[in-house]
Amino acid sequence: MSTKDARNTVVVTHDPEDRKGRLKRLGGSQSDHWNNVLANQTANTLWLSKDAETRRRQYGAMSAALRGIEPKDEVEGMIAAQLVAAHNAAMECYRRAMVSEQTFEGRRENLSQANKLSRTYATLLDALNRHRGKGQQKVTVEHVHVHSGGQAIVGAVESSRGSATTKPESGNPYNARQITHAPQPALRSKNAEPEFVSSASDAERPMSDARRNVAGSTEGK
Repeated sequence: MSTKDARNTVVVTHDPEDRKGRLKRLGGSQSDHWNNVLANQTANTLWLSKDAETRRRQYGAMSAALRGIEPKDEVEGMIAAQLVAAHNAAMECYRRAMVSEQTFEGRRENLSQANKLSRTYATLLDALNRHRGKGQQKVTVEHVHVHSGGQAIVGAVESSRGSATTKPESGNPYNARQITHAPQPALRSKNAEPEFVSSASDAERPMSDARRNVAGSTEGK
């Protein structure tokens, strides 16, 4: 199948020779045209040496990096290419910052750009992991100890106006499990009738004679 654009350039799709995927490990596509274009785009981001043998090694290292990432589709291929490009650009900025004749402003600018490129690299790597389904976190509860008077809830907990509720996955109400806790005695209501508690001061006991002889007193004589 072929189509023509406004410039009468023939665009061929579903070419049997193109769909062999011999270079899929480089670009992630079944189309070798795509894989070849992506590899060349990545190579053009390199800071190439003037020495032919060194350039050959640089191209080989770039190809090895793409094969090592091993993109599984076109999206992963684009991320892989940008990862290689960001890494090479960051390393070049770090190198330039360390040039002995570099001015303070030049060193600071190169380190700033290298820092931005390193963060871009980390963002791209995170995007690749999420695309591959590796960004999901799994929490496993091994042991839960609930003491008397306490409670624990296993599952997604959302707080709404001071209350905590479990939020189970749809179709499975048993995903959010609540661990039972030891009951506490019921609290007294503020309007309950007062209860009198006997104390030692309420018991009847004989009182001692308050009269006694006082030294120097004439009473009783």
